[in-house]
Order: sequence, then structure tokens, then C-alpha cells
Amino acid sequence: MVVGTGEVPPLEARANAFDYATSDGMWSSGNNNLEDDFAWTELDPYSALIYGFGDLNCHQKYERSWKINDNQMPVCTRDVGIFFGLAVGGFWFSRKGYNRWTVKDTCLSLLPDRWLLDTYLNNRRTLVWLLCGIALCLPLIIDGFTQLLTSYESNNFTRPLTGIGFGVGLGVLISATYSAKSKYFKSASQVTLPGGMKFQLVEEE
Repeated sequence: MVVGTGEVPPLEARANAFDYATSDGMWSSGNNNLEDDFAWTELDPYSALIYGFGDLNCHQKYERSWKINDNQMPVCTRDVGIFFGLAVGGFWFSRKGYNRWTVKDTCLSLLPDRWLLDTYLNNRRTLVWLLCGIALCLPLIIDGFTQLLTSYESNNFTRPLTGIGFGVGLGVLISATYSAKSKYFKSASQVTLPGGMKFQLVEEE
């Protein structure tokens, strides 16, 4: 929206590489497919930073991207979904999550304790944590790999939806990784767990 109307042409490049950094030279291979050269380094600093990030991290396929102000967005619709999910996951954790010593237990702190009583009683924390992660990632994996391996073509409604779940999971994982700190407890037994349970080392017989 900051860039002038129609200043960004239809882009299509590679992920993990700069293709539109300059109008010509080493970092301009994307311009081989354009009538008019485009270089994000010629934009204002704010827009250049965003389009530079998109150029490096996204394939920027035109048919898989939305337009704002007649400018193609710097990342595809799936990435838009992922970034939105990251924001949601981070915000959700900031409201409901708290430190439970380990990353997986800190992630699980988002779920109501009553749902986790059996999980902690039978020490199935790792299994539940992995299942939650798989459930959030599976829609993106199925949609992406089905598109890659078959003639199926996803659309710009499905792509962001599948990206949101992955982004939420990633946002929660990043937040929990940052927040899970054992230094705030004298011992693991001080951690508050569902049902008043406590961490306890298994004693050898």
C-alpha cells in the first residue's frame, strides 16, 4: 500500500535466492521474464526491506499471490497465512501460555488443565505434544505435497487457510522455546502441573 499504484509488476522467481535485488547483474535473474525491470532496492527503505525479505524467502509466483493497490504482495498467499498464524500463535501464547520448565510442557500450558489430567497421569506428554503439532501442520503438508506430486492445483483460498495452522504451531513453538526457562524454579517439583501433579525423577529400584 505504501508503494505507488502498479509499481510492482507480476513477479515469479526462486525461493532462497535474490532475483529482484537489482535491475541487472548477479541478483536480477527474475527480470529476464519481465518487460520492465523491477528492483526492490530502488523502493523506499520500508518497502525495500519487505520486498527483499519476500525475494529471499518466497518463490513469489504471480498466480499464487494477492495484489494490493495493483501491486503484487511480496510473498505468496500460503506465506501470508503462515505469517498471520505466527501472529495468532504468539498472541495466544502471550495471553494463555506460561513457563512449565520444558518446551513441550510450556506448549501444552495453552490447553485447559482438565484436558491434560490423563496425559500427565500416564506421562503421555510427548505423544500429545507431537499429535498437536502434526494436527496443525498436516493440512499444509497434504495440500503442498498433493500439489507437488499430482496434477492437483491448490487455490488462493486453500493456501492461506492451510498456512494459518502451520503458522499458529510455529508461533506457539517459538514462544514456548523463548519462555521455557528452568532458572525461574529452584527445582522441577515447583512447576505447577494439571491436577496438582509434580515432576518427579524415577528412582532406581
